[in-house]
Amino acid sequence: MKETETTYAGTWIKNWYDIFINELKLIFTDSGVMVIFFIGGLLYPVLYNLIYMHGTVDEMPVAVVDLSGGSYSDRYLRKVDATRECRIFCYCTSLAEAEQLMQQRKVYGVIYVPSDFDERIVRGEQGVISTYADMSSFLYYKNLTMATSHVMLDEMHVIQTEHYAAAGLDGQSAWQLVQPVLSDENMPYNRPFSYTIFFISAALLLVIQQTMFYGSSLLAGTLREQNRSFASMPDRLQGLGIGRVVLGRGAAYFCVYLVIGTLVALLIPWIFHLPQRSEWWEVLVLLLFFIVDCIFFTFTWSTLITKRETVFVLFLSISPICLFLTGFSWPTTAIPAFWRTVSYLFPSTFGCRAFINLNTAGGTLGTIAPEIWAMTVQTVIYYFLASAAVFAENKVIEHRDQLQALRSRIDERRGIDRAENARIIAGD
Repeated sequence: MKETETTYAGTWIKNWYDIFINELKLIFTDSGVMVIFFIGGLLYPVLYNLIYMHGTVDEMPVAVVDLSGGSYSDRYLRKVDATRECRIFCYCTSLAEAEQLMQQRKVYGVIYVPSDFDERIVRGEQGVISTYADMSSFLYYKNLTMATSHVMLDEMHVIQTEHYAAAGLDGQSAWQLVQPVLSDENMPYNRPFSYTIFFISAALLLVIQQTMFYGSSLLAGTLREQNRSFASMPDRLQGLGIGRVVLGRGAAYFCVYLVIGTLVALLIPWIFHLPQRSEWWEVLVLLLFFIVDCIFFTFTWSTLITKRETVFVLFLSISPICLFLTGFSWPTTAIPAFWRTVSYLFPSTFGCRAFINLNTAGGTLGTIAPEIWAMTVQTVIYYFLASAAVFAENKVIEHRDQLQALRSRIDERRGIDRAENARIIAGD
């Protein structure tokens, strides 16, 4: 009995190893897969960081149209000019002149102060200031909005204090009425409001998922176009099980992406000086769970890929959706229930959140435990779905081969040579 078990275990390991080596050969002999895995998987993070290397726009030039010309508007504009975000490029006499400067790309925003601004402030009424931003970049809008809003809040407190002082209250009493509760603004995870930290932290792990899915699907589509499939491998290996097919192929992708994932999640942030507030081994633990989850996710959904070119269509439609559903740019509580449900299909939903909490926010493995558990559940579900997909495709291949054999026997009895007919029709 012991000898039988050893023989079975040895056979299992040998078959698993053969599948593992075969999958590595398929990966490294397909130029398209190599481009997606190694060039795309490593180039995209570098390219994103180069594009957003300067994650902030400082001293953005703006034009000012000040029709009031009073002390309040002058003080407000001097404070705006003193901010890090904006720099007053010039004063214009009309909106048309400021608009022309914006069209010439000399300024990226306009601050408009109406003629009655100071008069309304003196009367104790609400003063209105309008801003116009160049929306060709979100950073222009962010800079103008942040600078004018922060100065507005400060000016509001100063003006209220002056009004209370004019009513006979001393400075301390007036300030307590203006701001009874002191508040301190603190943004520990992204103090400079850098778009690089904001975007790259979510994009890095998404690149791992997407390149793995596209490369593996490209390979699966190629095999199916050639009337081949990894699902037929159990027959060639004496029908000894489907589990080793999934695990053998998975081991090949695990080895490849353990290298790519380590470079993407650890080396790229170090090169471009992104926040790395966690221990390297904690990021590596996260990568182990995430990569395994992505492997079985890929095996499951690549079953639907029958053409090589389908991958490139999916690339344009799926990637932005996956990125948005991570919640990096929109609160997850504000995402509709339907899309929150859809987000649970993707490993990136939990992997990106875990990476942001761990590496950017300085959390621990205990902090990301819910995401780890979610990826573990996904891994188990996708493993069984991937095995079921291999089993189903294997049955389809067997049925197709049986039909082809039956068709050949019928043609032989009727004296039909389809190969010869095809050559005649082709004019050979």
